[in-house]
Amino acid sequence: MHTRMEITRPLENRFDEILTPEALHFLTRLHDQFAGRRHERLAARMHQRRAIDNGRNLRFLPETSAIRADAAWRVAGAGPGLEDRRVEITGPTDRKMTINALNSGAKVWLADQEDATSPTWANVIGGQLSLFDAIRGQIDYTTGDGKSYTVGDTTPTIVMRPRGWHLVEKHLRYTDRAGLRAPASGSLVDFGLYFFHNAKKLIEGGTGPYFYLAKLENHLEARLWDDIFTFSENAVGIEYGTIRATVLIETIPAAFEMDEILFELKDHCAGLNAGRWDYIFSIIKNFRGRGASFVLPDRSKITMTVPFMRAYTELLVQTCHKRGAHAIGGMSAFIPNRRDPEVTKWALEQVSADKRREAGDGFDGTWVAHPDLIPAARAEFDAILGDRPNQVDRLRDDVTVTAEDLLDLRIQGKVTDAGVRANVSIAVRYLESWLRGVGAAAIDNLMEDAATAEISRSQLWQWIHQRVITAEGTAITVALVERMLASVLSELERHDGDRVDEAVEIFREVTLGEDFPTFLTLGAYAQYLVEAEEPVRAVA
Repeated sequence: MHTRMEITRPLENRFDEILTPEALHFLTRLHDQFAGRRHERLAARMHQRRAIDNGRNLRFLPETSAIRADAAWRVAGAGPGLEDRRVEITGPTDRKMTINALNSGAKVWLADQEDATSPTWANVIGGQLSLFDAIRGQIDYTTGDGKSYTVGDTTPTIVMRPRGWHLVEKHLRYTDRAGLRAPASGSLVDFGLYFFHNAKKLIEGGTGPYFYLAKLENHLEARLWDDIFTFSENAVGIEYGTIRATVLIETIPAAFEMDEILFELKDHCAGLNAGRWDYIFSIIKNFRGRGASFVLPDRSKITMTVPFMRAYTELLVQTCHKRGAHAIGGMSAFIPNRRDPEVTKWALEQVSADKRREAGDGFDGTWVAHPDLIPAARAEFDAILGDRPNQVDRLRDDVTVTAEDLLDLRIQGKVTDAGVRANVSIAVRYLESWLRGVGAAAIDNLMEDAATAEISRSQLWQWIHQRVITAEGTAITVALVERMLASVLSELERHDGDRVDEAVEIFREVTLGEDFPTFLTLGAYAQYLVEAEEPVRAVA
């Protein structure tokens, strides 16, 4: 079997079970069909960012007004096993975390190959192995000290999140029909390997191949995914419409095209999710150069109850339910600490309040990042739903959200010296964790992933370039951030094998430079996580 997908990294134990000639051939076909369109969509993102930076505001698209006005169409809705999504747990796909998620008692596990996973070669393919084994009921794990982990009888429905369109997989190299070689698409690799190996097995088990789609910016990107789904269903011989996707509305451009995104995916769509942290990052990124009215206060003050976040979530619930789609709430970052009862009590109170608001607003389910939070989240949704699996029938006709509401960033709160230092500390410590292969990190009793680290570093960049003065009267400059960085580093415990020095290099590149990298992970991945450059195996 001929393929044009080269492996540029030696295979670890059992990786050949995932990177089979047949699977690589499927990845090649996906790239032949869709790699060019991926590049077109990424170029369109760049043009839109430039237009916003030059003063153009986002709006509801006049050319798609007929789709929004047509009350008749509906999405496919929940597939088998997705009818009740009241509590979903999200986390990376290493073996221990996979088993913990499967034993958590949640209704759904978001198996995350994206922001909660550092895309090392071991994590990318090891995560696929974890999923492969979990779906076949053959996963277990034993720690170095002999502690054994196995999976119980009742497990959540798996929804896998592939990497966003902007990310590549440099350990796989694709050669197109013209002979040009380039890194494979992270999205197509994650989706393709999981789908190819597991789609039919999932269907046999009573669910199906389900996906969370990250970082989408418009309905044309949704159309691309829908075409990939149709192609893939045909390629492996399963019924059209078997795939179900839940789209994260986690970019500000996507908030203006929710109806259109649902429409493009309608035969494959289960719902939308309010991806709050990336949404905040997207706002900062897109409007970072637009002046003082687009400057947000300390990260801790940007809560779900501020007006622009309320407008976004209310519109999401209304849009979903109008089309028969599930609306899934976002993740509260608070996490318990089993060694500190006071911290745990505080976390549970915060999570309960967050989930009470979501359930009351009409959401059909929500995310948590830790198993200990599931009972608190479930209690709030049980109180609203009772025995019903969801509340899609609650149409929220009372909601009216304008473009101005989505872009009104005026909120109470200040930029403080403590807020600046917190952003420095979180960004550096998260980057150090990410470089060690840990993409979801507990920092100061919050669960940090790539999205929350993006908020921290992008706020710092914006505050510097907008010449913000803190509430204490301190001018935020590169020199100030460097002083705070030195202070943070002086308090960090160092150990053999830490990646603090590299984390500091990345932090300076993505925070203190004149240019603003669109994602902190892009350069960091290419510079620090790619472990081989020349092909070591070409599967033919």
